[in-house]
Amino acid sequence: MIRLGSLWVAWLSIWSFVCAQQLIWLGVPPGGYSSVAWGVSNNAQVVIGTAYIAGTRRAFVWHAGSGMSLLPIFDGAVGSEAWAVSDDGHYAVGTIINASFQYQNIRWDLQSNTWQNLGTFGGAEGRAQGISADGSVVVGYAFYASGGYGAYRWTPDGGLIDLGSLGGGYSWAYGVSADGSTVVGRSFLPDYQARPFRWKNHQMIALGNQWGTAIAVSSDGSVVVGSAYINDSQYRAFIWREDTGIMSLNTWNANSSANDVSDDGTLVVGYAYLSSTLPLERAFQWTPEAGEENLNQVYASLLTDGSVLLSATRVSANGRYIVGAGYNASTRRNEAFLIDRGGGCEPHNGDVNNDGCVDDADLLSVLFAFGQAGEGLGRVDVNCDRLVDDADLLQVLFQFGTGC
Repeated sequence: MIRLGSLWVAWLSIWSFVCAQQLIWLGVPPGGYSSVAWGVSNNAQVVIGTAYIAGTRRAFVWHAGSGMSLLPIFDGAVGSEAWAVSDDGHYAVGTIINASFQYQNIRWDLQSNTWQNLGTFGGAEGRAQGISADGSVVVGYAFYASGGYGAYRWTPDGGLIDLGSLGGGYSWAYGVSADGSTVVGRSFLPDYQARPFRWKNHQMIALGNQWGTAIAVSSDGSVVVGSAYINDSQYRAFIWREDTGIMSLNTWNANSSANDVSDDGTLVVGYAYLSSTLPLERAFQWTPEAGEENLNQVYASLLTDGSVLLSATRVSANGRYIVGAGYNASTRRNEAFLIDRGGGCEPHNGDVNNDGCVDDADLLSVLFAFGQAGEGLGRVDVNCDRLVDDADLLQVLFQFGTGC
């Protein structure tokens, strides 16, 4: 009876993972007291972000199965930040802070655990903010030798390319499309009013006529999201579409920002100041069907008593995974989080629970689901043919031990 009871508990655990949405708190590195995630690969095997440790901050990478580790920095550096990751999880971008507390443009190779300084326009500082799907295009800002700063687009062959400005001499790039052809950010007009911009085909245009910032862009460059002021004291998340222009989100009449958008432009994530008591922020998502939704309500069943999802910072290109920062009541600290929204099927190597190791837990998942058919089966449908059968079981068996 004890063995049957244990098997039943294990079955419930596996079934919960396979069929339900999932929230993972990513924790902090040794000596750390908080963390925030700023990027997620398309399969959620890699998450990057920044952790706060003893008076400084350090860029981290989190791998499914092995957890969180710090990204390398150069000798004498006092800190680092990671802001984006390529869809395949190979490259990350951000900054390393030198001994003079100057920010340096950095691209990390997460497979070789090395870093590359992308340089500046002759000035002392720069910050890499966005990266294309394959990691070959990086965008951000860099200082000029004469002072001031400008948005750039970097490639391995061409180096830093100055994207110009809207006439005010200053610009900052935040996001880039999947193929690297479209860049979004913030630039100043000649009267030093900041506007969200989109740069495409060597031309920069302002999005709307309000002070604001464009933060992210869909894969084809047709949908841009960010934040812009609607009056002197209130700002709102916005969605700009090529065919309809800019649309401010209501976000429950609260100040808000849209931080990212899925490749197809149908899922937007961000934060809104919804609470009158600390903590103020609440993470939200927006879809055409449901509009704005508080993630703390959407995923209430995943949150332990007192835990709060504060800000959704990024969404995976396929729209399945959301990362950000929240308050983890069980550890009593702010931590990076990863949400699996469930949904669409992607063929994989048999790692059903997505922990980086094909083992007996994956085998049991497929066995317990054997014979099920239809849509929404989850990762137990290893080959995505809408049937859990011997083909799925064989894939797990052939790959058994991979990554362990």
